[in-house]
Amino acid sequence: MTVAIIDYGSGNLRSAANAFEYVGKAPVAVTADPDVVVRADRVVLPGVGAFADCRRGLHALDGMVEALIDAVVSKARPFLGICVGMQLMATRGLEYGSHDGFDWIEGSVQAIEPTDKTWKIPHMGWNDLTLRGEHPLLLGLGSAPHMYFVHSYHLAAADDAHVLATVDYTGPVTAVVGRDNLVGTQFHPEKSQAMGLRLIENFLNWNP
Repeated sequence: MTVAIIDYGSGNLRSAANAFEYVGKAPVAVTADPDVVVRADRVVLPGVGAFADCRRGLHALDGMVEALIDAVVSKARPFLGICVGMQLMATRGLEYGSHDGFDWIEGSVQAIEPTDKTWKIPHMGWNDLTLRGEHPLLLGLGSAPHMYFVHSYHLAAADDAHVLATVDYTGPVTAVVGRDNLVGTQFHPEKSQAMGLRLIENFLNWNP
């Protein structure tokens, strides 16, 4: 199995690569090469920072967006978006203007607005997920797995069926989305210790 983690200048990807290599017992390609992405059996799109900056960085890689669409949409390879990588799956991002996403999960990436204004933004730290049904990605995680978050925006999905898990931050905030061969996590599984590693293992074993 080949796993491609797309490198478009958004953060340090070594921790993600280490987690995938540890679980999968095989090398992982951290790559900016579209040809590697097209040939991969699994595609991972990470991302940290602002939606528009990540979108710009991805589009700056010649042929990468086309390769990603070919692998994920045309070839239906399993895809995992992490943090802003998940947000880019949305129709649009509303951080510093309106910016088009891939529109794989219909909805907008909106600012988190806690009902209790004493709660700080960004939402940073460990929180328990509320699972909203069964999915192979969530297998064996228990009823309230503990995951690590760092974000100020979340994906407000148009279809509740695409929201696989939420986290309570004075109200439900989208934590996991998915449909067909696509999944995304707002949290960082590579930084979420045993539960995060189990989720990565589930992704590697998933055959949608």
